[in-house]
Amino acid sequence: MFIFLCCVFTCICIFLIPKHFNPRKRRKPPPGPAALPICGHLHLLKPAAHRALHALSKKHGAVMQLYFGRLPVVVVSSPSAAEECLARNDAVFANRPDSAASRILGYNNTTIGFAPYGDHWRNLRRLTATQIFSFASLQQTSAVRGGEIRFMVGKMLQGFDDQEWRKVEMKSLFFELVYNVAMVVIAGKRGPVMDDIFGPSKILDVCDYIPLLRWIDLLGIQRKMEALNRKRDRFLQGLIDEVRCRTQDSVSVEAKGSYIEALLSLQQSQPEYYTDEIVKGLILPMLTAGTHTVALTMEWAMSLLLNHPDELEKARREIDEQVAPGKQLQDLDLQNLPYLRCIINETMRLYPVGPLLVPHCSSQDCNVGGFHIPAGTVLLVNAWAIQRDPDVWENADKFSPERFKEGCDGFGFVPFGAGRRACPGAAMAMRLMGLALATLIQCFHWEREASEFVDMEHGSGLTLSKAKPLQALCRPRSSIMSFSSHFSDLYY
Repeated sequence: MFIFLCCVFTCICIFLIPKHFNPRKRRKPPPGPAALPICGHLHLLKPAAHRALHALSKKHGAVMQLYFGRLPVVVVSSPSAAEECLARNDAVFANRPDSAASRILGYNNTTIGFAPYGDHWRNLRRLTATQIFSFASLQQTSAVRGGEIRFMVGKMLQGFDDQEWRKVEMKSLFFELVYNVAMVVIAGKRGPVMDDIFGPSKILDVCDYIPLLRWIDLLGIQRKMEALNRKRDRFLQGLIDEVRCRTQDSVSVEAKGSYIEALLSLQQSQPEYYTDEIVKGLILPMLTAGTHTVALTMEWAMSLLLNHPDELEKARREIDEQVAPGKQLQDLDLQNLPYLRCIINETMRLYPVGPLLVPHCSSQDCNVGGFHIPAGTVLLVNAWAIQRDPDVWENADKFSPERFKEGCDGFGFVPFGAGRRACPGAAMAMRLMGLALATLIQCFHWEREASEFVDMEHGSGLTLSKAKPLQALCRPRSSIMSFSSHFSDLYY
């Protein structure tokens, strides 16, 4: 009798209890391809990970579950899924994944880019917002951006006449400009270009996916990161010590108003919190994430304009109409150049330098697209796929700046991320890119190096850079020769 009653109760549980009471139904995971032992889905990631993930999402959906070794990863590839993660579940996904890079290169997860969501991160974010990226700060650093662009153009004009064409390697030109701007804002002076130690770094690497590789460091990844961190640390500490010495001795005014000087003032009032390590962690992102992303975007923009001379001519006409002949273009003129802003936005839509954005990590269980996402899951937002989605963008693969004339609402355009962990330097980046590109268009004629179109293939890696660095031909416009003396001042 007891056995019979147990069978009846089991049948009731299976057939009569409504489906919404089924815990397995409520905890439905996102779909995804079959995983291999140990490596999970790592074998499916081609050199261009954003393309490989886009191809997988076409088969498995806009919310897709993968495993990178032991690490659970959810990939979202639609505006609605991105909005659900970065707006409605913004606080849940406000963390960064813990990794060897965040510990070794991120001063043990204390920098603004790597710090977990909490009081420390909020304080860093508030500090950078007021000291660097506020409207008032952007106005104060306008002279720095304008001065460094004058310095760049002055170097380009040396020995030029208005009939001569010269070849220019645009990648190094743009990187030196952005690096110099960052250095003057940070330390009050230019410094040697340190591309070798401040290049973009992976946040997650194979040693984070497969613990055995981390323990034995078979590939030497952690040893290389530790060596890189020592080089960075020496350089950053040298900057801090130099500014500290200058401000204490009052020998020079170079550091006045610099970011380090402001941080050292805070250090005097709160030495237990604003240690040199915290100060270095606040400087570091400006020289890593803040330099290459801007320089690469400008290189993509110039490549697109060289392949689309009609759009280049439209931008030149807009500048000539808004800026008086013989007048050097200024920061304030950018508000009168809407087509130029459309060009920059369209460039970032087609070629987002961070095609998968910066990884997020869930701090608790949540639901995305009707699927259960457990705590500790890494979130990748495939901005490249979202921004080329034909359901969102008409002629999605075509370069058409006019599409941004009415702006862009929603999550179909997320080159700077969104939510709490969105890039805080977006406004500064847009100003610098706008002023630099507009000045180069105002001052020079531009042509492709050859009759063929500029190669738009990108290299491998998580950062979207050109496979072949852009080389272009330029010569001064006749109008610039009348005020070329403005560029002979080397500013500092």
